[in-house]
Amino acid sequence: MKLPLSKYVWFDGKYVLVEKANVPITTHAIHYGTSVFEGIRAYWNGENLYIFRLDEHVKRFRRSGQFYNISLNFSDNKITDAIIGICKKNKIKKSCYIRPFYFVGDYGINLHVTEKAPTNVAIFTFPFGDLFNKNGITAGVVSWKKFSDMSTPPQAKMGGNYLNSIIATQEAKRNGVDEAILLDHNGNVSEAPGENIFIVREGQLLTPALTSSALEGITRDAIIKIAKDLDIDVIERDIARSELIISDEIFLTGTAAEVTPVIEIDSKKIGKGKPGDITMKMMQEYTDIVMNKNNDYSHWLTKVY
Repeated sequence: MKLPLSKYVWFDGKYVLVEKANVPITTHAIHYGTSVFEGIRAYWNGENLYIFRLDEHVKRFRRSGQFYNISLNFSDNKITDAIIGICKKNKIKKSCYIRPFYFVGDYGINLHVTEKAPTNVAIFTFPFGDLFNKNGITAGVVSWKKFSDMSTPPQAKMGGNYLNSIIATQEAKRNGVDEAILLDHNGNVSEAPGENIFIVREGQLLTPALTSSALEGITRDAIIKIAKDLDIDVIERDIARSELIISDEIFLTGTAAEVTPVIEIDSKKIGKGKPGDITMKMMQEYTDIVMNKNNDYSHWLTKVY
């Protein structure tokens, strides 16, 4: 799928035309997946463009590379300014997705990556709406398991890690559902290929603990904070696969997915087969926050213009 990329990208400290942002075929990340990325949303509310939780994204951006001694050779302030700047440079005045990433560059086939390995940094953006149908999607547990700390750090947003997500998504699509659900190495619920998962049971909001190999998602964290502010009990714990089908509600969270209801799992209807009350409440609260309609969370937004 070809993306409607913005005219300009930020590449190693400069704004360049997208067709000028090229790398050699010996780029290490192409061969070994040694790339670090973030997905960030910015929302146009008719008056300004607001980037959601920019500081948290930039902090995780650097932290992911540290797991592998991959250097981000620009300060957090420089990356922050570049993310805001790429929106300004392209005169973005519609809701969009922003993708910053850095990667090991022209390093041959050497597997001994150190802090001194050459890296490149790029940022691009494109218009973006709903990833999934907000009326609800179908999902299914796949046979592939989520990788764990026994093999690869789950908290690092590395390009190579997402091969696990790709093969899980392929299986889900072959099975005729919209999204996959992965279990961890113990057989408990972990997450979806690109989203965290929440279930509602008897008024409580449950989500897998990070020990299940789930990513410490920024949207996940936002939903936990919002729910607690609404006096909804939030519990992070192991969730058995069998709990999915007896849930009152299920929804996924992520930068791209935002808050997406799941209305069917493994061909079994969840609740009444439509978004439940708590899911709908979370969807509305999240929308109000990112559109700068809730002053209590305005500190999560960075104004572009």
